[in-house]
Amino acid sequence: MEKVEGIGGVFFRAEDPEALGEWYADNLGVVDPPGGVWRQEERPTVFVPFSKGTDHFGSRDQQFMVNFRVRDLGAMLSQLGEAGVGVVREEEGLIA
Repeated sequence: MEKVEGIGGVFFRAEDPEALGEWYADNLGVVDPPGGVWRQEERPTVFVPFSKGTDHFGSRDQQFMVNFRVRDLGAMLSQLGEAGVGVVREEEGLIA
């Protein structure tokens, strides 16, 4: 059985993404690292506030997007399909 191995990124919409990014840095110590990713056990994780009007992910009603890391993306997609889970195939490299 395929399982999620980690979180690849957390993305969310914000009225003022720059100000919110500064708030996370000032209050929680979450800073924009070089290249925009954290390195944890040799695997990157991104944490990104986007403009409310972004078309980067989903419809404008969708407020959050979480990317999960899996060992074998093809096997995970097959497993989800076999379980009757609807899968939207909008692949971007190794991201689906």
